[in-house]
Amino acid sequence: MAGEFGEVLRRLRTAAGLTQEELAERSEVSVRTIRGLETGKRTNPRMTTVQRLAEELALRPREREELLRAAVRRDQDGEQPAEPSTEAEAGAGAGAGSEPGTEAYEDPTGAPADDGPGDPPTPTPPSTALHPAADPHSPSDPHSPSDPHSPSDPAEQLAALVTARWQREEEQRQVQDPFPLPVRWETAPEALTDHWANILRLPAQATAHPLDLDGELGEIAATYRRIPSRRLVVLGRSGSGKTILALRFVLDHLRTRGTSEPVPVIFSIGAWNPTTITLRDWLAAQLTRDHPGYAARGRGRESLAAELVESGRILPVLDGFDEIADGLRRPALEALNATTLPLVLTSRPAEYAAAVAETDVLTAAAAIRLTDLTLDDLAAYLPRTTRKPGREDPDANAWDPVLTALREQPRDRPDSPLATVLKTPLMVALARTIYSDTPDHDPACLLDTERFGSPEKLEDHLLDNFIPTVYRHRLHGSSSGGSHPGFDADRARHWLGYLAHHLTGLKTPDLAWWRLGNGLRRSTRTLVTAVLLALAIGLVDGAISFGVNGRVTGALLDASVVGLLAGLMFGFVHWLTYTAKGKQAAPSAVRLQLRRRPGATVWTAGPRLVIGTLGGAVFGSAYGFVVGMVITYAVTSDLSIIVHVGLVDGLVYGSVFGVATGLTFCLLGLLETPLDIDSAVNPRSLLTTNRGTVTTQLLVWAPTFGAVVGFGSGVAVDVFQGSVGPLVWTSEAAALLGVISGLGGAIGYALTLTAWGQWLVLTRIWLPLTGRLPWAVVTFLEDAYQRGVLRQAGAVYQFRHARLQQHLARHHRRATLHDDFIAPL
Repeated sequence: MAGEFGEVLRRLRTAAGLTQEELAERSEVSVRTIRGLETGKRTNPRMTTVQRLAEELALRPREREELLRAAVRRDQDGEQPAEPSTEAEAGAGAGAGSEPGTEAYEDPTGAPADDGPGDPPTPTPPSTALHPAADPHSPSDPHSPSDPHSPSDPAEQLAALVTARWQREEEQRQVQDPFPLPVRWETAPEALTDHWANILRLPAQATAHPLDLDGELGEIAATYRRIPSRRLVVLGRSGSGKTILALRFVLDHLRTRGTSEPVPVIFSIGAWNPTTITLRDWLAAQLTRDHPGYAARGRGRESLAAELVESGRILPVLDGFDEIADGLRRPALEALNATTLPLVLTSRPAEYAAAVAETDVLTAAAAIRLTDLTLDDLAAYLPRTTRKPGREDPDANAWDPVLTALREQPRDRPDSPLATVLKTPLMVALARTIYSDTPDHDPACLLDTERFGSPEKLEDHLLDNFIPTVYRHRLHGSSSGGSHPGFDADRARHWLGYLAHHLTGLKTPDLAWWRLGNGLRRSTRTLVTAVLLALAIGLVDGAISFGVNGRVTGALLDASVVGLLAGLMFGFVHWLTYTAKGKQAAPSAVRLQLRRRPGATVWTAGPRLVIGTLGGAVFGSAYGFVVGMVITYAVTSDLSIIVHVGLVDGLVYGSVFGVATGLTFCLLGLLETPLDIDSAVNPRSLLTTNRGTVTTQLLVWAPTFGAVVGFGSGVAVDVFQGSVGPLVWTSEAAALLGVISGLGGAIGYALTLTAWGQWLVLTRIWLPLTGRLPWAVVTFLEDAYQRGVLRQAGAVYQFRHARLQQHLARHHRRATLHDDFIAPL
């Protein structure tokens, strides 16, 4: 934003009564540099230069902040901030009359900013890597929060990420095509608003006068800033535009945001259970879900996400209070009242009013209520959404008969079903999609009161026809750049219905790829995991055994035994880890870096070593005991011998697998490093990141675990030789055990204990195999997003509207009653 900086500098210099030459002489900055900054030819001033100018202009604190803000705002507008120079220079910059903590910056080309060439360097894309903080106590931690005025600060980077995300989402939703529907609001009734003295933050005995908060879409950020308490409730009936208003608030607030203001972030509050997790912890968890890089530690022991929330640098925009389960709305409102966080809360009026009746209004919060669209709004909007009329009748428009009929409706009669339905932006958007964007659909049929005798029937008609309409045409390309496969509308509706039913069962609006398998019964998830794991490990064992021995019968027998035992063991581990506790495998917030470890991780070597050793010992003991008895039973039927061999093998295998698992877990922990702070801003990138992490874990696990098992088995035999009886063990057997254990253990770990492995087993194999989802799940979800059926909310998808999700789920439940093809959940 070099132009803005130049204007501010010129204005402040003129107000101080100085010429460019006089300011240059006082500040020891060249006249050429000052002239370049004021004319916009120089776009990357060093922060030390800005601070010298501020010092010599004798600026007041507010003026100094304005100048600094104009200098650092370049990063938010797409220009590259100059990279920090050495720590010594950063320290010098902070001491030269600057505000505490401000870092010095250099021209990104490496040339001196004060005496470089006349032409400015070409701006480069904004950097997303955090620079080391100028704190001598943590000079190498790239994730520590730095100066809040610096573009490299985690909050500033989050602001840039949020801006980019919601700008893309607004384009995807066609909010500006051809122009935004006029979402308007009025001040909500007093019964839903706190005392104005509390809202205005007035002292005792002061007289409070209510604020007039009436406004429209483009004024939402300004309306919020007029509220001293910075707490606002947005009420509106289903489809009235609450989510679009929240989106516009975030973008407008970020556009006009000062560096000291918190970053607005949209959270789908319908997924919050206030009885199990506090609001701040939930906000931090959601922030980490969408931006895994913020799971890294900050300056203290907490994550960056938790520090941003606790320090008040996040402005929660809590969308969908009405989507919280009925019994949880009261505790949710009570939990919100227990905090003083500035926030924006959206809800349908009835659900919020019911919660207020049970407890109290949102403390210190003003409230606004969205109003209906008018006939004039429809007349201005709908005709411009159709194709341009032909030359024969340039003034004709498909919506003209509809609008004419609505205008001619007598005012002394109740509104027609169509007039009632088209009062909300959601239904107008559906009508536009079905009738404006499809030439062979005539919107005049919507006037048929015999066919559509009530608003509910008309809304169901629009919802019913939305999916077939958007799937009529084949998209030109997928978001990944490849050719688009296309999906049949009926099959797409069935799959979307399953997803909607899945979300209804989970009581969340968030369609997360790592939870898609949770729609199955817990027993089914465990059984499917165990069976597929047994098949995978059995195939690996059989192939290796056949390659070593060359005997098909022996390979099949060995594969059957090992596969069955591995399936049982790992299935039990999966049940014990997740099913019994009602938990799920979550995406990893770290990656593995084989060469070096630049930053601290949450895990330490000690806990990893202990947990891995104990788990491996238990698994190895059970595995060795069963394998020993099975093999001995094939030779003798003497029970005492069978049990003895089983116990000995359990002891040997338990010690070997315990050491191997502990060391491997420890090594994985040492190689873990936090994800980049700009990682995983959409579902596909999060999935790709986790797949890469699991792949690296396999490449580390298989050779490490196999080598320790192979070598350790020989050592264990030597250690226990004689004390438990004569033991027979060959180097060939040790090598074979090491190879099979390395590959089998890596496969078992990946499919059983990682989110990507569970995604592969349940979502990529089992659900498509049973017809619930397509084989190309990710492509299907991206296709639904491009068609406007789904929307992106960080690392998860959501249905375009809760009403659409409810409609599809209800249709799916009806269909499954008469369709034997669909397996019951």
